[in-house]
Amino acid sequence: MNPTDFTIRGALEALSEGIVTSEALTQAHLDAIAALNPRLNAYVTVTAEKALEAARASDKRRADGVAGKLEGIPLAIKDLFCTAGTRTTAASRILGDFVPPYESTVTANLLRDGAVFLGKVNLDEFAMGSSNATSAFGEVENPWKRGNDDGVRLVPGGSSGGSAAAVAARLAMGATATDTGGSIRQPAAFCGIAGIKPTYGRCSRWGVVAFASSLDTPGPVARSVEDCALLLESMSGHDPKDSTSANLPVPDFAAACARGVKGLRIGVPREYRLEGMPEEIEALWQQGLDWLRAEGAEIIDISLPHTKYALPTYYIVAPAEASSNLARYDGVRFGLRENGEDLKDLYQRTRAAGFGDEVKRRIMIGTYVLSAGYYDAYYLKAQKVRALIKRDFDQAFAGVDAIVTPATPSAAFAAGEKQDDPIAMYLNDVFTVTANLAGIPGMTVPAGYDRQGLPLGLQVLGRAFDEETVFAVSSVIESAANLTKMPQVRAFA
Repeated sequence: MNPTDFTIRGALEALSEGIVTSEALTQAHLDAIAALNPRLNAYVTVTAEKALEAARASDKRRADGVAGKLEGIPLAIKDLFCTAGTRTTAASRILGDFVPPYESTVTANLLRDGAVFLGKVNLDEFAMGSSNATSAFGEVENPWKRGNDDGVRLVPGGSSGGSAAAVAARLAMGATATDTGGSIRQPAAFCGIAGIKPTYGRCSRWGVVAFASSLDTPGPVARSVEDCALLLESMSGHDPKDSTSANLPVPDFAAACARGVKGLRIGVPREYRLEGMPEEIEALWQQGLDWLRAEGAEIIDISLPHTKYALPTYYIVAPAEASSNLARYDGVRFGLRENGEDLKDLYQRTRAAGFGDEVKRRIMIGTYVLSAGYYDAYYLKAQKVRALIKRDFDQAFAGVDAIVTPATPSAAFAAGEKQDDPIAMYLNDVFTVTANLAGIPGMTVPAGYDRQGLPLGLQVLGRAFDEETVFAVSSVIESAANLTKMPQVRAFA
């Protein structure tokens, strides 16, 4: 068995039994990165020497009987998480040479539990995008092919496209990611893996480069639902450095994967049946509900009436917060600096050279909706609609235990296919943004394929801080789907 084919659970068992070492696991993944990353461009920075050193230290701890929960597991870190002594770029020129002197809380938690970091993976610039095409370090390629056709390069989704592509292509056993409007769940669906956006506040945002502070949510992607549960348990926990971090105990998420769904009530929102939705998405949705019904769940039709306002609400709130958060990148304190004739000229030249087109677009939208005369008409009204969207979920969860919907409106699309149409690109988040606006957990689980052999996912939504039910429902779908097909990524000849 190739060491890169282990799941995290399988690797932990093999490490415990002495079948494999962390050093061997890490080296196998580094070899795979060397072979495939020149094509996929999933990694921005590979820390091979640090990884092998950490793996040897992990093997020694295990030999000494002090193994952590994730002891020796090689992971990829989205290049939005600050990592002490390792470059953190947010995939932007403006932070191209930034080396943080501190560790984000999430990555510190993973290191505490014995994880090994292989390097930093690519993303849409400042996490703004649905295709991983806005990165200053180039596009990421999805390892899946349409009918194994090597001629068309597909996007991995975004913004966590590097995380999803690395895991799908066996360049990491799992990866950190962030989700502001679907940036964990959409790329996980496009790449045929699992990914969970936990409840807002479950994982600390401290040390994660900010996009939209009331929406940004760190979480994991991995090849199985249980692997995501193992990673999320390590990543979670109260952090006094983050005022939005919830002071709640962290459940045994992995144990919840075996709970089953007998007696659970599963909601099906009628508003998610969009006009023109592909028949194969509708069929997969129905198949997932049939699987759950066969395992003893009750399927209930529900209404989330303000769903149709979710996308416009999101694309007011998120750019407004981005406009505020990104004001700090001005060429003065850190990052890129372009010389100017005076301070204002320095600001303008630095931001013009440092930010890409999509980031500039969202800053301009955000600045506009926050400006005098438009704040009440746009931003304040969006916040009121956001409260109504949350109320819809609160009312729905009074009668159901979880909600199941499609994860994306389509399978992965070709690189460049929607890049010139921002509205078409934004519609990729149509099924996912509601969970961010309401702050609830949502998970993508691979459940089938489209007619061209590309993976499709279903989304499971749960009550706030009830990730356990989300894992239970997702595990039943995963088991019933029983997918074994792998992406046929190939290295350059």
